[in-house]
Amino acid sequence: MVNNLVNYCKNSFYILIFISISLFFFSLKFLFNDLIYFIEWEIVSLHSMSIVMTFLFDWMSLMFMSFVLLISSLVIFYSNQYMAEDFNVNRFILLVLMFVMSMMMLIISPNLISILLGWDGLGLVSYCLVIYFQNVKSYNAGMLTALSNRIGDVALLLAIAWMLNYGSWNYIFYLDMMNKSFWNNNYLGSLVMLAAMTKSAQIPFSSWLPAAMAAPTPVSALVHSSTLVTAGVYLLIRFNNDFLLVDFFMGQFLLLISGLTMFMAGLGANFEFDLKKIIALSTLSQLGLMMSILSIGFYKLAFFHLLTHALFKALLFMCAGVIIHNTKNAQDIRFMGSLSMSMPLTCSCFNIANLALCGMPFLAGFYSKDLILGVVMLSYINFFSFFLFFFSTGLTVCYSFRLVYYSMTGDFNMTSLNMLNDKGWTMSFKIFFLMVMAIIGGSMLNWLMFFNPDMICLPFDMKMLTLIGGILGGVSGYLMSNISLFFYNKSLMNYGLSSFAGGMWFMPVISTLGVIKVPMNLGLYSYKSFDQGWSEFFGGQMLYNQLKNYSLYIQEFQNNNLKIYLLSYLLWVIVLVLMSMFLI
Repeated sequence: MVNNLVNYCKNSFYILIFISISLFFFSLKFLFNDLIYFIEWEIVSLHSMSIVMTFLFDWMSLMFMSFVLLISSLVIFYSNQYMAEDFNVNRFILLVLMFVMSMMMLIISPNLISILLGWDGLGLVSYCLVIYFQNVKSYNAGMLTALSNRIGDVALLLAIAWMLNYGSWNYIFYLDMMNKSFWNNNYLGSLVMLAAMTKSAQIPFSSWLPAAMAAPTPVSALVHSSTLVTAGVYLLIRFNNDFLLVDFFMGQFLLLISGLTMFMAGLGANFEFDLKKIIALSTLSQLGLMMSILSIGFYKLAFFHLLTHALFKALLFMCAGVIIHNTKNAQDIRFMGSLSMSMPLTCSCFNIANLALCGMPFLAGFYSKDLILGVVMLSYINFFSFFLFFFSTGLTVCYSFRLVYYSMTGDFNMTSLNMLNDKGWTMSFKIFFLMVMAIIGGSMLNWLMFFNPDMICLPFDMKMLTLIGGILGGVSGYLMSNISLFFYNKSLMNYGLSSFAGGMWFMPVISTLGVIKVPMNLGLYSYKSFDQGWSEFFGGQMLYNQLKNYSLYIQEFQNNNLKIYLLSYLLWVIVLVLMSMFLI
């Protein structure tokens, strides 16, 4: 079984990595030559009716597919060692491949029907992966994930119904016409934006993303880097700013929601102690950053950050998986410490990914985040949104330093029975390869995607604002780890503030109990009042009692049948005599 698994993973890895490299070079050719291939595949044709599948190949879809397949191939081969002791690992690999196929369908589809196929495929397979370990916690997380995403599915179905007005679901044909119709643009844009907000976990649909950490770590590396959570961002990039955000109110609304999501995730990560949840909240923060820059109108920058984020976030999750695998499934960072002495390669890659997340100069995250913050300074946005951008950037550095402080430095807090090492070459090779990509990927994409750069001219103090925010965030992270602050200590002083900030503003409670409490109480009231109340009294029970009484009454006649027959005979004789007398 193990040999079959190794061969299966190796074959999948080689096939996917070959397709990924090929697609990357094709994307460069399409980018430099400004090519777009629109392919229509006629599946069924009967008289004047035909069913056609459409595919759109341009530099953006090909490059995104290349990155998805690259990370998927590394995740599958990484699972060869991480999931080696699992009896259902073949099912796991099959689910991951189905997940990748659904994402491919979503990426290359210019048609809302085929987009819905990939969209629902992502939701269904992600539910199967979240409940993979088959316990109560995983089941609850899977239900929260599935039901939260169903809201976006309904919005996409309504958008499909609205596009019947145009006679086709190929939205790419009608973008110019939609821009001229305010009502069509406003209605359809709102539905697409709602669908994207649910899939990319923006407020108030953010609670499912940390809950999805119940899935195996390789799935987290795939889902939270380049597939499920980025599907919403990619959908908005496809509809792009020219169509979606013509309405000023929609753009400002998306900017506010994404900015608050970025701030909430950064604040919550500073109060979290679960290793995977901290990285998941960092993903949520970066999704808010992508949505924010999309709302301003720079969709190409959002796509650039989406690609660089996929590299270092997959590296972060893979390094976290190595740590969890070596510490026998321990995820609390307070139980770690001094890991850099036992696992130098893993910790080095982990720190590089963290620095890329913070925007350390010349790493992958620096090129995209620095461009985004520079554009934000030049844009006409309000001060509150401006504050959210830079304060959230400082919070990112803060929780990254706090994570490194707890897990990599200090004293060793695990039991002495744990054997920590970097001897697993399968996992070590994959994280080393991703580390190289996290170092050079940002500069490489920057040179390739922006070969006609625009001038960003800023005063020196505004240019230094990003650096100052990062330094203050790092100092704050060190102080929060080293000093018991008044609301951060182990006492109950200001417990409400810390629980509010660390609990994602009570959003998990609101998304579960807050949503089902009113319908459940209403159902209980209707059950007692109608099913077991008035409807039972005037319905089944009353009908039963009346029929029972009638049957008892008729039974009395049957018990005294001879007397009743003679009496009825006598009565009929009297009636006939009386009638004859009156008639005469």
